[in-house]
Amino acid sequence: MNSDAMRATLRVTKALSDIQRLRILLMLRAGELCVCRIVAVLGLAPSTVSKHLSVLSAADLVDSRKDGRWAYYRLPQGAALKTVKPVLKWLEGALAGDASVENDARRLKEALSCPPERISERQRKRHMG
Repeated sequence: MNSDAMRATLRVTKALSDIQRLRILLMLRAGELCVCRIVAVLGLAPSTVSKHLSVLSAADLVDSRKDGRWAYYRLPQGAALKTVKPVLKWLEGALAGDASVENDARRLKEALSCPPERISERQRKRHMG
């Protein structure tokens, strides 16, 4: 019989088995981000990013909240952070100096300097035309 701990572990390992989800987790170290900023850094369709965020959420690796038309994601707080901390520490060590992680950090800095409305408008134009 499978235990709850075994199923939870499988959800986490599944969530970690994709490059985009690793990139998202590492980005969220900077703090809470709206989906539009994550989309801007990854360069993927919003629907694809939402699917990745859904997998991370199902594994309890991220928390989310809605504020009007904006959806925000962050690393879990409180007791849930105890599960995520070792995962992040391992990822940080394993990916230290990785060029794509460093590039994501630069792109995130640019995205954070731009209002979400402008980012969202650019994304709509890009995906409509």
